[in-house]
Amino acid sequence: MINTHLSRGKLGRYPPWPGKIVNPPKDLKKPIGKKSFFVKFFGTEDHAWIKVEQLKPYHAHKEEMIKANKGKRFQQAVDAVEEFLKKAKAKELAKELAKEHNSSDEKGKKSEGKAKKQTGEKRRKSSDTSSHSPQKRSRDQSPRKRGRPPKDDKDSLSPQPSSLKKLAMKTVSRFSWPPPSSEDNLGSDSWLIHGHRTLGTEMILKKPSVTYQAITKRLKISEEDSGSTSIQAADSTAINGNIVPTDKKIGFLGLGLMGSGIVSNLLKMGHSVTVWNRTAEKKTTGGFHSELWDEDESTKCELFIQEGAHMGRTPAEVVSSCDITFACVADPKAAKDLVLGPSGVLQGIRPGKCYVDMSTVDPETVAELAQVIVSRGGRFLEAPVSGNQQLSNDGRLVILAAGDQGVYEDCMSCFLAMGKTSFFLGEVGNAARMMLILNMVQGSFMATIAEGMTLAQVTGQSQQTLLDILNQGQLANIFLDQKCQNILQGNFKPDFYLKYIQKDLSLAIALGDSVNHPTPMAAAANEVYKRAKALDQSDNDMSAVYRAYIH
Repeated sequence: MINTHLSRGKLGRYPPWPGKIVNPPKDLKKPIGKKSFFVKFFGTEDHAWIKVEQLKPYHAHKEEMIKANKGKRFQQAVDAVEEFLKKAKAKELAKELAKEHNSSDEKGKKSEGKAKKQTGEKRRKSSDTSSHSPQKRSRDQSPRKRGRPPKDDKDSLSPQPSSLKKLAMKTVSRFSWPPPSSEDNLGSDSWLIHGHRTLGTEMILKKPSVTYQAITKRLKISEEDSGSTSIQAADSTAINGNIVPTDKKIGFLGLGLMGSGIVSNLLKMGHSVTVWNRTAEKKTTGGFHSELWDEDESTKCELFIQEGAHMGRTPAEVVSSCDITFACVADPKAAKDLVLGPSGVLQGIRPGKCYVDMSTVDPETVAELAQVIVSRGGRFLEAPVSGNQQLSNDGRLVILAAGDQGVYEDCMSCFLAMGKTSFFLGEVGNAARMMLILNMVQGSFMATIAEGMTLAQVTGQSQQTLLDILNQGQLANIFLDQKCQNILQGNFKPDFYLKYIQKDLSLAIALGDSVNHPTPMAAAANEVYKRAKALDQSDNDMSAVYRAYIH
């Protein structure tokens, strides 16, 4: 496929890319509107729906395509096309040789069979009398063993071309498609080049220029305008992470467990990202250690610089040089210090600059930050995320957003890159409230899991059997299975820090108190986590709350 405006040089930053038409997954809906094909792009594992007018034959436009894109990954994609075509040609040649060989064998058999046929005809004529018709019917009704099917049965017995192939031949008959290969079930595939851009409600994604994190996602084409109204879910799942990145410059402050995964996915999807991370504070004689970061700033940032990110020296510098700046830090104090502290975010805010706080904090902190950002002419969005380190790495977070809806829409390609779903919840503070409620439920559930596992142990029951039973019942879910496995293996490597879930439980209890709503279950769970922290489990996974029950 190649963009029809290529001859006029209007492809901008989205160059054409080689791919092939393939059959879409059975459960994947075709987008409404103009006819489209499901395309797999070479050199990546990316797929997308592409409108027919953007499809062009590979060979006819190969030279134009190469001139338009000279990147290393693009060259790898072209090499992949050529290699596949070479293999397809070799297979086709082998088929032809086999066909010729079979043809010569058939000729030899044909002359031998002709004599037998004549003898057989004579025998049939001598035996066909008045009972000829019943015998004929009997032959017609007997199972057919060999030979070509009769003309009437041919259509019902031979394989039918796929609907995609039929559609391709009808709508793009002016194209000269090369012969398809049988490899990987490609009977309905066609070679093509694609110029990346947004097509209606579909997400056609720019090829990633970096590969910091491997991402495997399922595409769900949204037929609605994602995020166009309040209190709605914007489905941002995309097959293998195909996303058209915004042309806005993105800043990101905070490279902890969640932030690192988010940034890697932003880079993979082609966003321009400038990063900053607070230098870890070394342990002192008093035993103090930063609750924010575990690695030196330069070391952590270097990982992303190698993948194409830029590094800012201060939060103010990042904000002043970027259009949209995201922040993901530990707690309310860290969020305030980041904005109001020396060389902080507020010093870089100018009219039109966007600031998106992804930290899990209380509604009062969010309101305060929004007020100071807007007072400087900036635009504010809160967007805490639900998930853990693994989901962050996989780009499967759930984003809860509230505040400036225009900023939410401007951030859509970023949310698509980092999450599977995003929700816009209205005014500032709503996302913080919803996030605290979610984590209150999650933290309380984890404490109950730990309590059940310890009770099983002290009563002589098998913990593994308990997990097996739970996994066969209504409570079966990935979270329960993973946390129970942590307990069984004694492996509490952090996927979600225990200290942070305890912090969220405390904030959720305070939220309940602010509206005179009792939260006794959360309060009880909070006490167990506090005991776990006293046992030096703060920097372990939340499942280490189990140790509060066995000590």
